[in-house]
Amino acid sequence: FLALGAAGAVGAVATALKTSRHAVSRTRVVRQAAAVAEKTFTKMPASVKPGVVTGRALVDLLDYAKEKGFAIPGVNIVGTNSINACMEAAAKAGGPIMVTFSKGGGQFIAGKAADNTDDAASIAGTVAGALHVRQVAKLYGVPVILHTDHCQKAWLPWFDGLLEASEEHFQKHGEPLFSSHMLDLSEEPLEENIAICKKYLERMAKINLLLEMELGITGGEEDGVDNSDVDSSRLYTQPEEVWQVYEALSSVPNGNFTVAAAFGNVHGVYAPGNVSLKPEILHNTQKYIKEKLGCESDKPVKFVFHGGSGSSQEDIQYAIKAGVIKMNIDTDTQWAFWDGMNQYQKKNVDYLQAQIGNPEGPEKPNKKYYDPRMAMRAGEESMAARLVKAMEDLNCVDVL
Repeated sequence: FLALGAAGAVGAVATALKTSRHAVSRTRVVRQAAAVAEKTFTKMPASVKPGVVTGRALVDLLDYAKEKGFAIPGVNIVGTNSINACMEAAAKAGGPIMVTFSKGGGQFIAGKAADNTDDAASIAGTVAGALHVRQVAKLYGVPVILHTDHCQKAWLPWFDGLLEASEEHFQKHGEPLFSSHMLDLSEEPLEENIAICKKYLERMAKINLLLEMELGITGGEEDGVDNSDVDSSRLYTQPEEVWQVYEALSSVPNGNFTVAAAFGNVHGVYAPGNVSLKPEILHNTQKYIKEKLGCESDKPVKFVFHGGSGSSQEDIQYAIKAGVIKMNIDTDTQWAFWDGMNQYQKKNVDYLQAQIGNPEGPEKPNKKYYDPRMAMRAGEESMAARLVKAMEDLNCVDVL
């Protein structure tokens, strides 16, 4: 009995020590998270902190970008690997990043086999991706904008589902789940486009969500949106059209918005000469609206640049000078992720032919080579490197 009692005492002590270590570990994690949350940036507006940026902080960040002459990359993602690559790149470059979900990307996150009746999988996957970002973004120490991409009229049920998720999050936490959403009603008549955008902005303004709207059409094809055969005249927006949008959306109390005004933008990468960007349209539009408003600012509108992959440095820089505060990038980062995995496969091809057996011997295991994380990590690193280059092109380096 004595021996049993001693053993029990020893076990109790061991359990107590183990519990104590776990408590210390949890405390350490909490302190580390708090330290990250309290981090401040020396160059950014005081409202901008590490992690997901919404509401006033988001507006301050975009105004700061316009003032200082840099643009934030808006990167289309398809899962946690590409999400993490975005934030890794931002941490390396020292700038903010926009993580962008498409309707198809959201469905992929939920799983292609999941029931997508009434866009259920697209909504659930997009929300799940947003929650992942919210859990880990602060650990990268950079501002992250949670955004959704092109939503055409037929896809409004997806948009509505995301707004409901943000409204629920706002009730619980005082801020929306997402930072901003894009409505792409550019295929509709201008008056209808503006009316629907205004209606949604009135709803979004109540929970501090920013709206991105599109005027004119971005050519090419991306993630289910195919404008490859559109009349080229629709690729160029007129200043008067932007003024109509500005006038209508500015009337919404607490309404904040950006404008994706087409200036020849095309999704994808094409041979030189096949795409004719005219960023001077943006400059002319800013001048036109400044005169209409009689304001001091030379750049009253926050513009966004779609179809950024493959664009020349000259066009990018000229567009930024016209008030572009965000440039979308997808095609180039897709290629970078694939190329990273492909190069990993080529480098280790002799270790990827069977579970056992490689140049080191017929009984040597290959598990550490075919572990999916190895190839995916190579993809992440390649995508992050490409994004750092994009951030350099956008002047979005060392701006925190």
